[in-house]
Amino acid sequence: MSIEATATSPAVEFYFDPICPWCWMTSRWVREVSELRGFSVTWKPISLAIINEGRDAGSHAEGQRQGKRMGQVALAVGAAAGDDAVGELYTELGNRIHPGGRTDFDEIIGEALAAVSGAPADAAAAADDADDAQLRENTFHALEIAGPDVGVPIISIDGVAFFGPVVTPAPTGEQALQLWDGIRAAASVPGFYELKRGRTVGPQF
Repeated sequence: MSIEATATSPAVEFYFDPICPWCWMTSRWVREVSELRGFSVTWKPISLAIINEGRDAGSHAEGQRQGKRMGQVALAVGAAAGDDAVGELYTELGNRIHPGGRTDFDEIIGEALAAVSGAPADAAAAADDADDAQLRENTFHALEIAGPDVGVPIISIDGVAFFGPVVTPAPTGEQALQLWDGIRAAASVPGFYELKRGRTVGPQF
């Protein structure tokens, strides 16, 4: 398997809302590549509820509300235990919500916190914290660097940010590396904005 990388490890930020299944798929791919290539990822929660304020979210409204609550918890964990703990929390939340198919969010949050080393148990209280200034700052920054009219995931590599990729199932091994190198090459072209085809399947966990 090829694991060649550039001379220096890239600075990678992954902006996520825990509720989005497509974001979850992409995050598993990024985690795979980071392990194969030996670089770290800074995991940054943002909020689809904040992005979509003023719009009718319809059947997605409750999911977006819960995603915001979990984003608040992730910020509390990050403040107490650092970026790696945020990534671990996202994994624990996502495993229960997406392949796990669960919707008992308070229980999910409690279980996820208990599974993350260094995460304070009282971080669960942040879910309903009225002060969402940091989550808003993260969200607006992500939209600023990736451009308008995007959702999650947003990935920044060495300061170059883009929405996507949207992919299922999450590529592994050599295929994961090939996609990473291709996406990174495309994103490095200043005038490159969009490449898209219609989805024919849902998330395959």
